[in-house]
Amino acid sequence: MLSFHNTMRFSSRNVARALSAIHITHKNGSKQAKLSGRTLRPLSTVKKSTHASEEDNMMDTHQNTGMSTRLPGGIPDFIEKWNPALFHQVGYGLGAASMASLGILANDMLHPALPATIIGFTAIYWKVGTDDLKQTNHTLRNNFPFLCHMRYLFESIRPEIQQYLIESDADATPFSRSMRSTIYQRSKAQSDTRALGTMRDVYEEGYEWGAHSMFPADHHDVKTRVKVGNKLNGCLQPYSASIFNISAMSYGALSGPAVTALNKGAERGGFYHNTGEGGISKFHLNGGDIVWNVGTGYFACGKTVDGKRFFDEEMFKENSAKHAVKMIEIKLSQGAKPAHGGILPANKITQEISDARGLGPGPWTEDCASPPYHSAFSTPKQLCEFILKLRTLSGGKPIGFKLCIGQPKELASLFHAMIDTDIYPDFITIDGSEGGTGAAPPEFQDSMGMPMAEGLRLADNMLKGAGIRNRLKLIAAGKVYNGFSLVRTMANGADLCNAARAFMFSLGCIQALKCNANTCPTGITTQNKNLSSGLNVSNKSVRVSNFHAATVLSASEIVAAMGHTNPRHVTGEDLWKRENGIHVSTYSDMHSKYLPVMDGGELLEEGMPKVQKKMKGWWEEGKVIYDSMN
Repeated sequence: MLSFHNTMRFSSRNVARALSAIHITHKNGSKQAKLSGRTLRPLSTVKKSTHASEEDNMMDTHQNTGMSTRLPGGIPDFIEKWNPALFHQVGYGLGAASMASLGILANDMLHPALPATIIGFTAIYWKVGTDDLKQTNHTLRNNFPFLCHMRYLFESIRPEIQQYLIESDADATPFSRSMRSTIYQRSKAQSDTRALGTMRDVYEEGYEWGAHSMFPADHHDVKTRVKVGNKLNGCLQPYSASIFNISAMSYGALSGPAVTALNKGAERGGFYHNTGEGGISKFHLNGGDIVWNVGTGYFACGKTVDGKRFFDEEMFKENSAKHAVKMIEIKLSQGAKPAHGGILPANKITQEISDARGLGPGPWTEDCASPPYHSAFSTPKQLCEFILKLRTLSGGKPIGFKLCIGQPKELASLFHAMIDTDIYPDFITIDGSEGGTGAAPPEFQDSMGMPMAEGLRLADNMLKGAGIRNRLKLIAAGKVYNGFSLVRTMANGADLCNAARAFMFSLGCIQALKCNANTCPTGITTQNKNLSSGLNVSNKSVRVSNFHAATVLSASEIVAAMGHTNPRHVTGEDLWKRENGIHVSTYSDMHSKYLPVMDGGELLEEGMPKVQKKMKGWWEEGKVIYDSMN
């Protein structure tokens, strides 16, 4: 009974307080009741706002009980309440704790390490916090001294947390864990087989598969080399290339030991190594065949006049005569940053870089520029004439050019120039926008240029339509890393393929995404000798060769499983792709009105009756561009 009476007394008291808080006010001639400043709505309106009332009640409850009102995803309450005044209060508390720890230490009640830790942390706390309050560039540091560095810490290790703890094996950013694991295993000559079947959802949109034959061929009979260099073009020194090679990566972007390991691996495996546009360095001359990439800076074949780079015939002739140089590639653009140049600051030029680029003896007072355009030519016809010049100066070595396709009509103008001048390159390298680079603006990496598959299909079919596909070879680069991606690329029109990042993984790249910071932890993309010296050239060169051999073997087995003995016989009819959960199509069916399949010569027929409207328009516009530039 006592408990009951006490409850009644307390309840009555609460009711009395509630009634005393209610007062009647007049508004527009009507009476409304208010409780603690809040209008009491008529009962007829309660049902209409039940949800809002529940939210109000929950808010009141949270505030009355001290619970957080933070929304999901918001920052914790204690961070919101942090300010300079609280920073000082906590600092004073840490100071007091430091003094107390010394007193306790004097009585031998604590291990000496604990007071030292408290005092050390207190000193760091005050130093960092007061520096934050003094500076004027960062609002966060002013408003949240010391505590804001937690954000900077987590932000700095976010990529590692994402890669190691969050992303799945199939998340390709840019290469998935599954992709990298395949390369690591093959480069180390470890078993790359798996148990229990595919881990992919074969009914997911985008799933691809190859169509095997009931009567497969022997993979030992599959051709894995391609002759580059056509006598009809005037090539006197054709080159037998592997179907899988190292794509353009310059010394400077890569360390000396990394370039050396790649070159020695290429020699061991019998495939070529593209120098990149940074010239021919001593690291490229370790026994492997090289493709000399001639960029807009004309490194190792140019001179600087009034801050601009110009082609030097004598220097080119001297370097092109090197035995290691098997082919020469004129760089028009690259997939990761098409039509975008670059600058190497003068203070970063070393003697080794100068030797590779032909910059002469130091000191170097001018920046080393790679503009987005060539000074040796500026029209399709002039490009053809430059190709002929290089072929003559090099003694008839295969000459080609590399580009990421942008405007199809400009590609058509190049083909018009070839037909009109009867000057043809021995190869064209199609670089996809998915390609990699050491450093480039994000807009160019993410949103400029045509992906490899579409660019390759366009070039292959336009060449066929123009009746000149047999005059040259097509090389493709863009995320080729295993046997299937190699075969798929060749089915899209490539004669052979290049890869850059895949070979970096074979060197031990862990995708730390530090290529542009000179802090690559594996010593691959850094000029910091403390880091690059840890790269074991003899060991890594074997891994490069192992990866190449395993990838070519895998591609050969796939080609043979499809019933072919030549990768170029694989067509779009041999590859399928799921468009959604129900519909599928072959790669041949995926050729849209923008990328029609050409059999040969359709673009040369009067009126082009067999050519779709879009392709016909590009071809005609290309002719206009070519004529207008002559």
